[in-house]
Amino acid sequence: MLAVDTGVVLAGRIFGKPASAADARAMLAALAGQVHEVVSGLCLVASGWEVTDSETTRVTFRPLAAGDVSAYLETGEWEGRAGGYAIQGRGATLVERIAGDYLNVVGLPAALLVRILAERLPGVYGFGNSRKSRPRSS
Repeated sequence: MLAVDTGVVLAGRIFGKPASAADARAMLAALAGQVHEVVSGLCLVASGWEVTDSETTRVTFRPLAAGDVSAYLETGEWEGRAGGYAIQGRGATLVERIAGDYLNVVGLPAALLVRILAERLPGVYGFGNSRKSRPRSS
């Protein structure tokens, strides 16, 4: 079983999912022109073992005018999104720079997940120390 939850952190303040458009507007206004962190906690449970870990990606928003925020809110894309934006959609227009795992910002820290699987199941996913190399069938 895999569980992941993502939050946005700006200067020690945690932004979860906005409860309303007004809440999303306040979040986006605070993030405008700032560097924030997107933090995802991951828990992977399998037969006989479990791993918990987290991944952090730094995202820089470009400065946003009130019209930029209003236009984005009208898309409805902010609903159910930590920090009030979805980088994989129109929210990408709010972003100036990203440092780290893009998929973590989307909501699944894929690089972290692959690393854990490679460590726990070497060779199974084609990563890590293979138990024995097997030729690929055509």
